[in-house]
Amino acid sequence: MSRRPRSILPTVLSRRQALLACAGWFGLALIPHQQSWAVRSTVSNASSASASTGKASPLSAQAIKQLNQAVPGGVAVVPLGFAKEAPRATFKGSDVLVLAHQNKWYALVGLSLNTLPGAYQLSFVDQEPEKTDLALEHKPNIQSVLKQMQAEAGQLSALGAFEVRDKTYPAQHITLKNKRQVNPNPDDLARIRQESALQNEAYATFSNADPSNVLFDPPVKGRLSSPFGLKRFFNGEPRNPHSGLDFAVPKGTPVQTPASGRIILVGNYFFNGNTVFVDHGSGLISMFCHLSSIDRKLGDYVSRYDVIGKVGSTGRSTGPHLHWNVSLNNARVDPAIFLASK
Repeated sequence: MSRRPRSILPTVLSRRQALLACAGWFGLALIPHQQSWAVRSTVSNASSASASTGKASPLSAQAIKQLNQAVPGGVAVVPLGFAKEAPRATFKGSDVLVLAHQNKWYALVGLSLNTLPGAYQLSFVDQEPEKTDLALEHKPNIQSVLKQMQAEAGQLSALGAFEVRDKTYPAQHITLKNKRQVNPNPDDLARIRQESALQNEAYATFSNADPSNVLFDPPVKGRLSSPFGLKRFFNGEPRNPHSGLDFAVPKGTPVQTPASGRIILVGNYFFNGNTVFVDHGSGLISMFCHLSSIDRKLGDYVSRYDVIGKVGSTGRSTGPHLHWNVSLNNARVDPAIFLASK
């Protein structure tokens, strides 16, 4: 988006406003103030989340290293430099989780399984301009202004740029006795469409709160029976890839939430059976399904390790197990990436 300046001669403008005005006149894209300010790396003025909010950031050096797995179904940890406040960044139209570590900001970007390998760039939302004004007595040197704007744009792009590597997931073949769970009838399909809309809305939730933690303990202790990303075939017919982790544990095993949050969806669904969605904050969502019972209600706040239900075999299931999804900026990602004990 470009903007035509009203006038640059008689008006008292800030340096930033003057630069933006000239850029708009020549049809250049506006550079968001906070991010370009961050490019200048003014460490002395930068503040961490712990300084501005009074609580420690959940991001650590270990978490940055562990979570940065930029593959389809993975997470990209993208450095955003220094800034007084968290930059607001988006990816594919969704806000992304931004956290501080040692006075630097990082975007944690969820990458869906259909993300193609290659180079990507975050988008930034413009923030408030600088307050300090500077009287301009003469016309700015247009060439120097354009050079500076291009340099800042290049540095900003470098901050939000990241590369996605390829990854191949294995196949899994499952036999179901209930044929309707492979090829639902028209009534089932109508129900599935309604339920999918509800769940997709829950996955798209973005609340303005940081997660209590980004390295998780497993919600149950038990054998991992199906990993994330499997290319699934039910009765020989291809279906959507496996979007979570399956734990083979006995019916009735308590399910603990791996981080604090709020219950944003509870229901019994055709494929998932008894299901609970927990919003951990800033687009980080957990979904637990096939439960035998649900111990919490919609709107409840839960702390880390609280029990939200018990393992079962409801919905499309071949036996008692817990299916756990993790979604980040509305992209289903591998929960194993977040497991601190792995």
